[in-house]
Amino acid sequence: MWLKPEEVLLKNALKLWVTQKSSCYFILQRRRGHGEGGGRLTGRLVGALDAVLDSNARVAPFRILLQVPGSQVYSPIACGELLSGSDVYWAIATGATLEEINQHWDWLEQNLLHTLSVFDNKDDIASFVKGKVKALIAEETSSRLAEQEEEPEKFREALVKFEARFNFPEAEKLVTYYSCCCWKGRVPRQGWLYLSINHLCFYSFFLGKELKLVVPWVDIQKLERTSNVFLTDTIRITTQNKERDFSMFLNLDEVFKIMEQLADVTLRRLLDNEVFDLDPDLQEPSQITKRDLEARAQNEFFRAFFRLPRQERLHAVVDCSLWTPFSRCHTVGRMFASDRYVCFASKEDGCCNVILPLREVVSIEKMEDTSLLPNPIIISIRSKMAFQFIELKDRESLVEGLLVRLKQVHANRPVHYDTSQDEDMTSPVFHSTSMCSDHKFGDLEMVSSQNSEESDKEKSPRLHPEALISVFQQAGSQSPDSRMSREQIKISLWNDHFVEYGRTVCMFRTEKIRKLVAMGIPESLRGKLWLLFSDAVTDLASHPGYYGNLVEESMGKSCLVTEEIERDLHRSLPEHPAFQNETGIAALRRVLTAYAHRNPKIGYCQSMNILTSVLLLYAKEEEAFWLLVAVCERMLPDYFNHRVIGAQVDQSVFEELIKEHLPELAEHMNDLSALASISLSWFLTLFLSIMPLESAVSVVDCFFYDGIKAIFQLGLAVLEANAQGLCSSKDDGQALMVLSRFLDHVKNEDSPGPPIGSHHAFFADDQEPYPGTDIADLIRDSYEKFGDQSVEQIEHLRCKHRIRVLQGHEDTTKQNVLRVVIPEVSILPEDLEELYDLFKREHMMSCYWEQPRPMAPRHDPSRPYAEQYRIDARQFAHLFQLVSPWTCGAHTEILAERTFRLLDDNMDHLIEFKAFVSCLDVMYNGEMNEKIKLLYRLHIPPALTENDRDSQSPLKNPLLSTSRPLVFGKSNGDATDYQKQLKQMIKDLAKEKDKTEKELPKMSQREFIQFCKTLYSMFHEDPEENDLYQAIATVTTLLLQIGEVGQRSSSSGSCSQECGEELQASALFPEQDSVFADASPGRTTQDSQTFPEEAEGDWTVSLEHILASLLTEQSLVNFFEKPLDIKSKLENAKINQYSLKTLEMSRQSQPELKLGNL
Repeated sequence: MWLKPEEVLLKNALKLWVTQKSSCYFILQRRRGHGEGGGRLTGRLVGALDAVLDSNARVAPFRILLQVPGSQVYSPIACGELLSGSDVYWAIATGATLEEINQHWDWLEQNLLHTLSVFDNKDDIASFVKGKVKALIAEETSSRLAEQEEEPEKFREALVKFEARFNFPEAEKLVTYYSCCCWKGRVPRQGWLYLSINHLCFYSFFLGKELKLVVPWVDIQKLERTSNVFLTDTIRITTQNKERDFSMFLNLDEVFKIMEQLADVTLRRLLDNEVFDLDPDLQEPSQITKRDLEARAQNEFFRAFFRLPRQERLHAVVDCSLWTPFSRCHTVGRMFASDRYVCFASKEDGCCNVILPLREVVSIEKMEDTSLLPNPIIISIRSKMAFQFIELKDRESLVEGLLVRLKQVHANRPVHYDTSQDEDMTSPVFHSTSMCSDHKFGDLEMVSSQNSEESDKEKSPRLHPEALISVFQQAGSQSPDSRMSREQIKISLWNDHFVEYGRTVCMFRTEKIRKLVAMGIPESLRGKLWLLFSDAVTDLASHPGYYGNLVEESMGKSCLVTEEIERDLHRSLPEHPAFQNETGIAALRRVLTAYAHRNPKIGYCQSMNILTSVLLLYAKEEEAFWLLVAVCERMLPDYFNHRVIGAQVDQSVFEELIKEHLPELAEHMNDLSALASISLSWFLTLFLSIMPLESAVSVVDCFFYDGIKAIFQLGLAVLEANAQGLCSSKDDGQALMVLSRFLDHVKNEDSPGPPIGSHHAFFADDQEPYPGTDIADLIRDSYEKFGDQSVEQIEHLRCKHRIRVLQGHEDTTKQNVLRVVIPEVSILPEDLEELYDLFKREHMMSCYWEQPRPMAPRHDPSRPYAEQYRIDARQFAHLFQLVSPWTCGAHTEILAERTFRLLDDNMDHLIEFKAFVSCLDVMYNGEMNEKIKLLYRLHIPPALTENDRDSQSPLKNPLLSTSRPLVFGKSNGDATDYQKQLKQMIKDLAKEKDKTEKELPKMSQREFIQFCKTLYSMFHEDPEENDLYQAIATVTTLLLQIGEVGQRSSSSGSCSQECGEELQASALFPEQDSVFADASPGRTTQDSQTFPEEAEGDWTVSLEHILASLLTEQSLVNFFEKPLDIKSKLENAKINQYSLKTLEMSRQSQPELKLGNL
């Protein structure tokens, strides 16, 4: 174990310890008397001494020491001891066995040995090693505590440190933490890695320097294990602008799996919520724990391995052995028990797998425990088979849980089986799935419901009763006898296999059945075996009448989906006679429409029509529907949706497999994405659209047995067969022709039917003959050369590449939004990118820590690019405060609210990025008249409302008199009357006004005073503050007089005149805002009554008046025309965006908390 580094003084150390390994910095030693074959006196004495000592005082037989070259101080770090030439050592680890100490030694060699050379100072080396060892000890301690209790004290301490160091809101849940190093160039920084539900954080305080990193999971574009010059194994995090390496973990495998799970869950929750459904335990992010993530990873592997429904939840995984009668022995493996299944997988990949749906189980019994059969149980199923499991740990609780779930399954869904028998040789093969006899389990009776099923059929629409190929089978034109004899041989082989391995969904699935599938399934058995391999037979039996009801509900309804289906019906296998008449077309219409009705999230996607057509050829209509359900919802997850994310992920995985298995081809084709675009149809249609039908169905056979793995390996086999042609191709078009011609000439010699013409052929028949390839040979090559990919490897690659694909979509969204916005604004493209990132991050932060609000929906990738990210008023206020140049102190928030109301054209309380940037563009780059116009619009409806938060004070009080002559006190006491000049200015503006522009409504005095208040707030803390206040006082008084002139021209009444002492004071002392001040105490009652409030409605001023008046003051012109730097604002915004959000949330949770205390 690791020891807290401490100096150890040992004299004559070599008499007690023997050095076994040494390096530049570390020494592994063995204590004399331990592990020695000989009987030397010294060893015997030391061994005897250790034996008689109390157990607490005994010395561990192995240790590791730290030696800094040139230093006389050594540090034992993993118990062992030291060399001669030194009296002081640092012990850092001990071991009771050689194996244990070697594990510590290997860790040091892999993680520390090559790193220490980057330090120049010897003291730094010692400090670094000691710090690292202390961190490892703390991590080991916390791991042990975590196993003993749910909330270990160490985790609480780490949580306190996490909250103090990163100052996140309480909603940011810490999941786990690890000791590690973060590399900055060639220098490692020892610290702590904190993994929370939305962020990856790292903190280090080393050699007097503090380092904090915060990386949101949604910003991670790549997460991978890699190596560098110094370390063999590191975790690399790649974001848009940086790569960061983390290493020296105590258990790197565990850390990487947790990081992968967190990144996957968070990215899919925030970026791919179109079809992504979280497990129940992960629905609430704030409740996610490390244990939940580990359980999710195990759940996903279980569902992928056995290709079970997404809702299936794993309850237990137990090591055991299963009796396999075909090998006459017990096969070692693991049992997986879930909601509705018991599954078994042998430890040797492909040796033996079993899937037992609980609805097929009759009884679960414990047998007598013997030495030959320890802890056995027997699971009996309907088809008169029994499965014996032995060596089950905790058998009692396992069986109890299985019995509870078994009873629940049968209670929820009583057994209904189709009592009709298939004709000819298929009937005895599948007789067990059509049994109608009664079965009992305890007090639970399961009876067949033939009568109820018949009544359901009477009510349901008329469905096609058999597979289309049995009706539209064409006679073969070449060697029909030989073809049929091969078909008979295959059927005989399958019948022999069923006798030995079982004939239902519960059959033993071994390498032998895989070979039979690769040879091609007989056409008479194909549909039934597809049902068994995909377990669609269980869904079919569990939902009697379900499909008929769906057809009834969906047929006759017209919508966009049904229009798409109708458009594609006649494009579905048009070369096959089954779809050249209304019988096949009608069945295809019913299945596709019913599925779209069942799963509106998917609805209908192109390529589903081709797949469904083939399913209808070999299966009954209702069976074809459930096969389609299995493919779309289990076997090809996320393939058939708006963005076909699943297919794109598998294309990315396929690229990596090409690089791994066909490196020469990958090197020749610099851009593998072009090749992946060609292969996309291979995955979406399972080769059905690009290969002759009689050959492609053999591919579908392999797919239903082996899942997506079969498509990956066949794709690699196709590329390998054409590697020479692809390497000599000059462009993508030529590569496409090479592959298309090859695939179009893949034949099936064993097919009993005639070759069906391919509508996708690139070449006419009269061209030079092309050598054909038999599909059986191609499939055999794919298994022999590329069949080593396990389900676990494929799922790991999918997880890795899903991050890349989702981020690729995010980049596409960003580029499309910027492409639309860039021509319309003057902000530089690089600054627009920064603004987009801030805009998106603001949206994301609300998703992180706030409950979803009705007016602020989550990211919706199905919407147009410009509408995928939108922000509400609160989020807009944060961004306005961060990046707007019009900061007005306490008035900023009010101005942001008005700006949001102005930009919210459709009144849905959300604005898009384009509107946000257009507004900023005016503020930063607009001409003075554009800026004034924007300010003007911010102070009239709809931006300014009656319920505006700032409608207090002067607006609610009696307004100042505007009927007094505009007189300003000058320094020499002279007075100037501006009335004549104002009248002339109004006439000039009226002549120059652009008649084509929509006229803005005039501003009332109430609105005008708010406008002036905003201007005063904007000038606060400006270098020219005093001049600006003086100028705005002049302009304000001038505009008040303009409004009064307009009021007089429309009013017959006369007004008394007073001198302008208050306005004069305003001009002389700009810091005293007379426009917004209440009436002075010296003002008489008669003054306030002379101009009653009803006159307010008559007082107006226009945009032209305001603009012309502002132009009279050069300081105001300079203020609005001075260049503004958006880059500095953006830099500050990136730094402060998180803290501003945290501050706001802290205020919400603790209203009494003051800003100064945060």
